[in-house]
Amino acid sequence: MTTRRAVLGAGAALLASRQAFAAPPAYPKIGRIRRLSPELDAIIDANAPIEQIADGVTWAEGPTWVREGQYLLFSDVPGNVMHRWDAKGGKTDFLRPSGYDGPPTKIFREAGTNGAIISLAGELVAADCGNRGIAKIDLATKKKTILAGRYKGKKFNSPNDLVEVRNGPLKGSLYFTDPPYGLEGGDASPAKELPFNGVYLLRPNGEVALVDDKLTRPNGVGLSPDGKRLYVAISDPDRPVIMAYDLGADGLPTASKVFFDATALKAAGGPGLPDGMKVDAKGRLFASGPGGILILTPDAKLLGVIETGGPAANCTFGEDGKTLFITSNHVVAKVRTKTSGLAW
Repeated sequence: MTTRRAVLGAGAALLASRQAFAAPPAYPKIGRIRRLSPELDAIIDANAPIEQIADGVTWAEGPTWVREGQYLLFSDVPGNVMHRWDAKGGKTDFLRPSGYDGPPTKIFREAGTNGAIISLAGELVAADCGNRGIAKIDLATKKKTILAGRYKGKKFNSPNDLVEVRNGPLKGSLYFTDPPYGLEGGDASPAKELPFNGVYLLRPNGEVALVDDKLTRPNGVGLSPDGKRLYVAISDPDRPVIMAYDLGADGLPTASKVFFDATALKAAGGPGLPDGMKVDAKGRLFASGPGGILILTPDAKLLGVIETGGPAANCTFGEDGKTLFITSNHVVAKVRTKTSGLAW
């Protein structure tokens, strides 16, 4: 005879097994969070675990969170593939090749996509090293459209990172950097058409304006919440700094200065250089630098470092806006914060 208690017990056991099956995977813990100021406590718990969610990447870059679908996209730039990650399916291919898809060539050192964002219009926009331009990629069909590929008739070097203006008269414009990293030989590449490594502003009408042509290795970019300050990371071992530009009404600089000098961090042996960055809702920078992800106030005070154990390339906020995803060498990691990304 089957009793009511037995039926209820079996049901509870089944529910428990389903809950156990649905539980999120246990990810390996890596690195640590180095607390340099009590101010860090309001931003992130220094004991928060840094979880490695993916590995097996040649050089992970360009993380961007897709809210519609709740998944992360990131690129293996030298591997020429863009990966997708979500908690259920783990790491899978999203786009292969992600950048250059032509006949074999020795032109490129890194032929894939690099920095990427989801625009205000909900579109994937990427710095496409292999196609030497800024590309819009349809999330459903994977169809690619090059939004900009030249400046004054000359091909870009290898666009690296980008950020979108989210308010004001310049809304929808894109700032992007163009170092020579994607070209074999870098500055010495015979395929390099521009004599400098630039920072640019791409307006919604397709016009490209030069922001700065005096930087050795412009890399990651970020904008303050009011859109009046542009940050540019310089991945130069001899001058590892983050620049800040005051922007005029036309989106071009009225003044510039060194915002943060990472020379001492590099001299102390921290792996990596200034690279990708994101800005939170309070205007604080989560910026790659020697040691990991540097957490900086708007007045350049270093509050702490999220150390992954290797060089950090870039980061982005995702999930509910309070999870920071970090691309670091061959791995991708995530850590919970108490702050939200600027887009939230």
